[in-house]
Amino acid sequence: MEYTHLGRSGLQVSRLCLGTMNFGPQTEEAAAHSIMDSAQEAGINFFDTANVYGGAGHRGWTEEIIGRWFAQGNERRERTVLATKLYGTMTDRPNESKLSALNIRRALDASLKRLQTDYIDVYQFHHIDRNTPWDEIWQAIEVAVQQGKILYSGSSNFAGWHIAQAQEAAKRRNYTGLVSEQSIYNLLTRQVELEVIPAAQQYGLGLIPWSPLQGGLLGGVLKKENDGVRRTEGRALEALKKHREQIQQYEDLADDLGHEPGDVALAWLLHQPAVTAPIVGPRTQEQLDAAIRALDVTLDADALKRLDGIFPGHRTAPEDYAW
Repeated sequence: MEYTHLGRSGLQVSRLCLGTMNFGPQTEEAAAHSIMDSAQEAGINFFDTANVYGGAGHRGWTEEIIGRWFAQGNERRERTVLATKLYGTMTDRPNESKLSALNIRRALDASLKRLQTDYIDVYQFHHIDRNTPWDEIWQAIEVAVQQGKILYSGSSNFAGWHIAQAQEAAKRRNYTGLVSEQSIYNLLTRQVELEVIPAAQQYGLGLIPWSPLQGGLLGGVLKKENDGVRRTEGRALEALKKHREQIQQYEDLADDLGHEPGDVALAWLLHQPAVTAPIVGPRTQEQLDAAIRALDVTLDADALKRLDGIFPGHRTAPEDYAW
């Protein structure tokens, strides 16, 4: 396993991040514990979760599963760089969502209890809160840092100007600010190349892409359909209809390269200079094994050029659309 610094921080994380959103609703607890054990054995030390994971009927379920895994001991917590998030609504009471100082305090304490730990390595804002001033947010975070409850702060689903706004507000307070941004980023969805990635690089944030396989569309969906393994439905079916020609070209290219499509999609992200660690969210052990396999895939300049030909990206704004 290779490790890299998370943004400009001194924190070292694995080049793959284990996403846990499926733990509970899709993956039963015993299997989730086994997957986390396997991830650590493979050298993955970076785990991502959120306080709302578990579904509308059981928010916090995923954190509870991770907490019971930590409680088994054997230095599971010590070997984990733990990232969780707040913002989403936990109850129907006021002040149980977003980024007010009150919710930061309450949500953090609740996550610590569910996770059975006394600190969070990377505490992330799950979305931008347009109604809470940054001075309030940063003051609450600074207090949590002083209390030893969190070490670093990160963002998720921020626009480029939100990153700039957050970092400039932190600078005025002589505070570190954000060390990471978690955004959707994959071969099919590359809008972050316009402004989010340039902002992250300018301010020293590591990029943590979520949905690296675009909901499975980049994981060999056509091959699986032809083999009768998978049937695409709903929004995924609509997306497949829209991009079928591109995806067929992509799967043919993966065959030419001698790799599985999902391995190529993850490898492409790992070749992007702004990317710290794609988030892989396995439901099964087999899916985790496949993600780890992608670490051994090397794409040469010709392969990267052919992928850009199939899935055109963006230049930095404004040059992407103006002179």
